[in-house]
Amino acid sequence: MKITKTRAEWAAVLTAEQFDILRDEGTEPPHSSPLDKEYRDGIYHCAGCDLELFGSDMKFDSGTGWPSFFTAIEGHLETKRDFKAVWPRTEYHCARCGGHQGHLFNDGPEPTGERWCNNGLALQFEPAD
Repeated sequence: MKITKTRAEWAAVLTAEQFDILRDEGTEPPHSSPLDKEYRDGIYHCAGCDLELFGSDMKFDSGTGWPSFFTAIEGHLETKRDFKAVWPRTEYHCARCGGHQGHLFNDGPEPTGERWCNNGLALQFEPAD
């Protein structure tokens, strides 16, 4: 089920930095998120609505300074073309709340060759028991 809120309702439940990323498609500085170097087993959830997006078994160290994954939980992310940079990119967002997560590139490792480059502030990590 989709979650819709007004900008004021989102602002009441997100930090200013999360709001900028999730609602206004901002980007956090590289190497600023502790989730980039998070190596424990667990699940990465959308910080806006708690939908599970990635498992720790999908994560890899891309060297870019953002948490990166070679695949995502099927059906939990949606993509669209982004023309904000000089070249078109594929942006992805949470399928439930529409929160911007990051960009998808085709320079990742096997088995998919994909790099889901995510803003750490758009995620919450839940360690496995």
